[in-house]
Amino acid sequence: MEMDPLPPLIDLNDDNDDDAPRFFDRYSSSPSSTTSSSSSTSSPTSLNLNGVVPSSTTTKRLDYMLQFLDRKLSTETTTTTSLPEFIAKGGASAIFNPPCRSVLHPDRPPSLDLRPHPLRETQINRFLRTIASTDSHLLCGSENGTVRVWDFKDLYEAGNEDEEEDTAPFLDSSSSSSCSAASPTLCLVADLATEVVWSGHKDGKIKCWKMTNSKSPFKEGLSWQTNRGPVLSMIVTCYGDLWSGFEGGGGVIIWPWEAIEKSLSVMNEERPIAVHLVERSYIDLRSQLTANGFSNILTSDVKYLLSDNSKAKVWSAGYLSFALWDARTRELLKVFNTDGQIENRMDFPSVQDFPMEYASSSKKEKIQSSFGFFQRSRNAIMGAADAVRRVAAKGAFGDDNRRTEAMVLTVDGMIWTGCTSGLLVQWDGNGNRIQEFQHHAFAVQCFCTFGSGIWVGYASGIVQVMDLDGNFIGEWVAHNSPVIGMTVGAGYIFTLANHGGIRGWNITSPGPLDSILRSELAGKEFVYTRIENVKILTGTWNVGQGRASHDTLVSWLGSVTSDVGVIVVGLQEVEMGAGVLAMSAAKETVGLEGSSVGQWWLDMIGKTLDEGSTFERVGSRQLAGLLISVWVRNNIRAHVGDVDAAAVPCGFGRAIGNKGAVGLRLRVYDRVMCFVNCHFAAHLEAVNRRNADFDHVYRTMTFSRPTNLFNAAAGTVLYLFFFCSLVFSLYLVWLVYRSGLPLVLSVAAGSSAVQMLRSCTNAIGTHTAEGMPELSDADLVIFLGDFNYRLDGISYDEARDFISQRCFDWLRERDQLRTEMKAGNVFQGMREAVITFPPTYKFERHQAGLAGYDSGEKKRIPAWCDRILYRDSRSTLVSECSLECPVVSSISRYEACMDVTDSDHKPVRCIFTVDIARVDESIRRQELGEILGSNEKIKYVLEELCKIPETIISTNNIILQNQDTSILRITNKCGKNDAFFEIICEGESSIKEDGQASDHCPRGSFGYPRWLEVTPAAGMIRPNHIAEVSVHHDEFLTLEEFVDGVPQNSWCEDNRDKEVILVVKVWGRYTMETRNHRVRVRHCVTAKIKRSDPELNSTRQIQGTVLHRSDIQSLSSSYDVVDHLRNLHSP
Repeated sequence: MEMDPLPPLIDLNDDNDDDAPRFFDRYSSSPSSTTSSSSSTSSPTSLNLNGVVPSSTTTKRLDYMLQFLDRKLSTETTTTTSLPEFIAKGGASAIFNPPCRSVLHPDRPPSLDLRPHPLRETQINRFLRTIASTDSHLLCGSENGTVRVWDFKDLYEAGNEDEEEDTAPFLDSSSSSSCSAASPTLCLVADLATEVVWSGHKDGKIKCWKMTNSKSPFKEGLSWQTNRGPVLSMIVTCYGDLWSGFEGGGGVIIWPWEAIEKSLSVMNEERPIAVHLVERSYIDLRSQLTANGFSNILTSDVKYLLSDNSKAKVWSAGYLSFALWDARTRELLKVFNTDGQIENRMDFPSVQDFPMEYASSSKKEKIQSSFGFFQRSRNAIMGAADAVRRVAAKGAFGDDNRRTEAMVLTVDGMIWTGCTSGLLVQWDGNGNRIQEFQHHAFAVQCFCTFGSGIWVGYASGIVQVMDLDGNFIGEWVAHNSPVIGMTVGAGYIFTLANHGGIRGWNITSPGPLDSILRSELAGKEFVYTRIENVKILTGTWNVGQGRASHDTLVSWLGSVTSDVGVIVVGLQEVEMGAGVLAMSAAKETVGLEGSSVGQWWLDMIGKTLDEGSTFERVGSRQLAGLLISVWVRNNIRAHVGDVDAAAVPCGFGRAIGNKGAVGLRLRVYDRVMCFVNCHFAAHLEAVNRRNADFDHVYRTMTFSRPTNLFNAAAGTVLYLFFFCSLVFSLYLVWLVYRSGLPLVLSVAAGSSAVQMLRSCTNAIGTHTAEGMPELSDADLVIFLGDFNYRLDGISYDEARDFISQRCFDWLRERDQLRTEMKAGNVFQGMREAVITFPPTYKFERHQAGLAGYDSGEKKRIPAWCDRILYRDSRSTLVSECSLECPVVSSISRYEACMDVTDSDHKPVRCIFTVDIARVDESIRRQELGEILGSNEKIKYVLEELCKIPETIISTNNIILQNQDTSILRITNKCGKNDAFFEIICEGESSIKEDGQASDHCPRGSFGYPRWLEVTPAAGMIRPNHIAEVSVHHDEFLTLEEFVDGVPQNSWCEDNRDKEVILVVKVWGRYTMETRNHRVRVRHCVTAKIKRSDPELNSTRQIQGTVLHRSDIQSLSSSYDVVDHLRNLHSP
């Protein structure tokens, strides 16, 4: 593909040898730059043309281009040192195929990765949990109480190399504020009028962050303790009041604008006074709920608050009910449930309402046969499982699957709510349920709306886009974890994932811009692709319940770790016996694992690997005698994380861990790697059972993680599941053991109950793409362990002879595993280095050399039981490492430690050399900015999409007397596109004696004074249609002031004329820019008007309150009359 020539990356005329192109290793110290980051230009491709050392960004680009050229020009340099491999058939099957990777995800629009997926271990107590935006900044609240801020001007800039280098530049309140870390931030709301951001915290505090124009964009201002419990939600209404919703009985508390205004005015000089003033000014709405007979609602959480500025109303919502309030008078208007039914009280179903089936038998009955017992046990288990399913479907309180999880107000005045079941419900502004939609089966987590588009974020990580009528437009997987928050700004819809990653999606998506951006970014792959190289040492050993010496572990592992970055150790038969298996099964039942013996092995191996100084153990998992653990070298620890564990029992009906597998999954340089330690069925003839064990492990291994994508009634079901598991497993263990069966079988019966109950909850809580196994989605999978495959068609003596002569080629042809892999029956599509070491089973303990093979009575035929196999990203033999094939591995060593005599098996080790292709998100983000700013085709498409419809309004001046109403008409003259409008109040002032207006002071959220009603204050205008807006004056002579929640009425004696400046903001479907028109609204006291201009009063009766028709002006030219309006005198 022909590409535009790239600009020079460095100054080629520079004679300074120190500035010559160099290939920098990740672990070497980066060159110092003579240009500070603060002085860098806004362009991502700022070039150093004056002989200055290249910036780190330029150096990275050159580094990656040299890597790309080196890969293209190099020959078989990597394969010559690699061992030959045997590849199993059957890899073409869907579940065994490598996952599909590409330069850009083929099924979703290109995204702006503002903050790439951070490793979970780096975010403990720091996860971002809420997101908001202003016109110029993106804000996120974290679990440690801080607020993180991104400036929209820096979206495409390189990150800070000191921390989160791939993240766009940001500032954190912990570094710009002297206050210590606080309680988790639960909600954020930005107020552009007062240039502050309000944050609500788990400890009940409300904080005010002042936005400034300095390098530090915000600083903490007011902060006070509400003493109401966690602050779950906050909004600023169209009258400037701050409403806050609390957990449990905290209810809804209002902080009036009048008190906030006074506090903000003295905030800098006398903060304690300001805090005291606003803290005591609260209005508690619980009294209205009690007076109107809704006292039961007081016990529910006020999870969501929504300000309907178009109708001057406020919605407060719990999980199962809504309340509708008047934003101006703060009166309760309506209470209704999720079905839209008006309620007088809240009824909660009791636990007794759930039909539970119990299977019981008379104590006098004696179990006559194992068949009869297991039949009755099965009925009991199925009855319990069915009860769990019913509770999961119905929810802990009867309607959990219809629980409200998110709310949003759209520009047409409709309210949308999302439920746990994925149901989307549309309401009108009066709380009437209109219609419902079901586009996805997972819980709705958040909404965002802009123009005529509604964006929905789900617990599955999927984002959907709908129109205002609920029609489905498109969807894609935005993140690999739940989308917990969304906001709009700078032409993007930003999504916050549960893992803390933030992506921006162009507001035109899905649309024509996506394919252009995808093509342009894919063409620059070589600029932002980085290849990392890691060596992985894997070791497997069946220790036969023995213990190893330090020298043994050094011989097996410690002697080959000099250049290894990751070490994976899998052990089998760490401990065995009926008691061990029973205890392990009991622990697994209640979510516990591990033992003292397993810990001994971890400690011994850790000492051998110099754990703490050189390596760090990042994860481990034990199931009975199976143990797996991973150590990572300290110098790459920052790039390894998201460690998850799994266990799959295969023994005694898939219930006991004497056979089975344990696994660890982790991210290494942003690629998923899975390591699975297995112990399959024994005995020569059990080939099919071994194949079945592998298939069961591969298909069912599910890795646990802190944030499972549980759907309906997740939390309730989880606790109920643990309780039922424990009770029924102990019950069945007792009954089976009484019947005379061995203890291990008794435990197996109890664990079967766990498996059956777990299966019904897995249907609720697990989600993989198209039902694929989780191992299928890994970029690298390594299986190791005692697979127990033997040698067929050979006697003990023949095998010994071939081994002594090192005739391994002939022995490999008798290998059961090789035969089954060649037939595509097991380990489909996986690879193994050709074996060149003697069989590792079975030996007499403490006998060195090949003479140690089993010479007892059984004379077990030697076999390669202990193996290590893998599958990487390659779909063909010659695939090179790239973003489409991100993990390419080769084997440099595959050997057994024949000198170890501590077990009847020999330990095996394998060293992998792994190339990993990853995206430098910082560079790709800059490339995206360059493309958007320079590509002419994209500019043309954006220009066409972002046109603002031509609109006119009926007047620029309105005069109101008491109880007057004027109609402001907004006409959309465009014949093709919808126009969207919002009316805000830029400020209020009093008219002086000379007729001049004083300075206009805005209220919170550009709200209206209480004497003015504007309805609707927002809406959509179809092409060639007119919107009529009512501008009404209402008497509001009484000002209620509250102190500690107690109203204190005072009469307003201000009879001066008032004036406000209304701003009509109009925009199109895809543009964040607006065209504004100002309307001057003046309230004249009747007596004054009669004295000063009696003709005007008589004229008003004829013309209404519209001044002169000549005031009608085109909205597109409104900027020309702004100065004229500013100087307009009183009529």
